Amino acid sequence: MTEEPPVLISREGPVVHVTLNRPARRNAIGGGMGEALDALIEELRGDSTARAVVLRGAGGHFCAGLDLTEVAASPEAQQARNRAIGTRYLALSELPQVVIAAVEGAAHAGGLGFVCAADIAFAAADARFAAPEARRGLVPAQILPWLVRRMGRPQAARLVLEGSVIDAPAAFRMGLVHEIAPDRAGLDSLVATSLREVTQGAPIALAETKALLRALGPVSPEGYAEAGAAAFGRTANGPEAREGIAAFREKRKPNWA
Repeated sequence: MTEEPPVLISREGPVVHVTLNRPARRNAIGGGMGEALDALIEELRGDSTARAVVLRGAGGHFCAGLDLTEVAASPEAQQARNRAIGTRYLALSELPQVVIAAVEGAAHAGGLGFVCAADIAFAAADARFAAPEARRGLVPAQILPWLVRRMGRPQAARLVLEGSVIDAPAAFRMGLVHEIAPDRAGLDSLVATSLREVTQGAPIALAETKALLRALGPVSPEGYAEAGAAAFGRTANGPEAREGIAAFREKRKPNWA
């Protein structure tokens, strides 16, 4: 039996549909998913016929973040993996196409990075959002600048420091998503309406508008991505991460020293 790819890609005219496809892991980033996304983003970068990209998850969840069962062996390896994640968010946001995130179920940790790197984000009523890294003994290194850009620093600070799960209405109030739908059908309707509006714009003008939005200021100051990756590498191989990840897997509260 052939294993399905970690990312499914289909196309309807100028719209590229991208589905994160590890439903058994709530579409956690791993199993080749990151590399598949990198290849797709590189292809889309030079695709002048694509106008919009719709990103969603398979099996009722968007993305549960980094797959904690795939922990690299050394701080250096953790640092490299974390750096690659930050580069991926930036590349996604810099695509000439309009990127729309359609969120169902869990959008946690690294999944929040995809939501915030998208230009437009919609959520179904069952969507749940969290930045629980500190509860795992880790740091939200690469998603933090994107959260701050989308929500503002005070709201982002509360989300990453409390680490609790928030529902779709709270995410809307905090600025994480643009609109909420009652269910999957409503979410699809929001996406379809947005696509109709977006594709009325001229392709080059839309790409130039996105470039002007980026020119208003960088997502993070120079050197932040590397500092964040270094911090993630240090914490990921420390005793707190070992206890936090073990507690998560065993579904218990961590015992912090």
